[in-house]
Amino acid sequence: MSKVEKKAVKEKIILGLDPGTNVMGYAIIIVQLSKVKLLQFGVIQMGKYGAHELKLKKIFDRVLTLVDEFNPDEVALEAPFFGKNVQSMLKLGRAQGVAMAAALYREVPITEYAPKKVKQAVTGNGNASKEQVARMLMQIFSIKEMPKLLDASDALAVAVCHHYQNGALKNKSKSWESFLKDNPDKVKSK
Repeated sequence: MSKVEKKAVKEKIILGLDPGTNVMGYAIIIVQLSKVKLLQFGVIQMGKYGAHELKLKKIFDRVLTLVDEFNPDEVALEAPFFGKNVQSMLKLGRAQGVAMAAALYREVPITEYAPKKVKQAVTGNGNASKEQVARMLMQIFSIKEMPKLLDASDALAVAVCHHYQNGALKNKSKSWESFLKDNPDKVKSK
């Protein structure tokens, strides 16, 4: 679908990325009017590539393939958190930079989000565990089974956070009652 066709139906595709040097999570969501749908999510595994530069090439190639296949309007990445191991931070920063370069190579705008902001957007708690984030996403998207590698759900969380930051949470409801009335698709009946 071309960008002109997407604009006609008010559709946006967001590619979420959780950069890593051994495992990198990715997720593609589509936003149609106020509905959000999961198209695909998974991981890119790079453990079998010994040299760091080969891992970076794999990241670039795979992100470029995702961009070419899904034609996202925007890419959202999780910014690396500040750890104590400088070498790990350097490698993680390189992985993120290569992922950004692949998106920018196709002229797709990118936005970074801090891990706490992503967790806050999805669960309401900036200190939520990866498992709590994954469980919330399973509810939002009716996913039956939690992914084995939570990097996939982390990437989905980044995409959802980006969607929320672009106005999806700007709700005019004044109370829970009016929110439920305005958003019947958010309520599950037993």
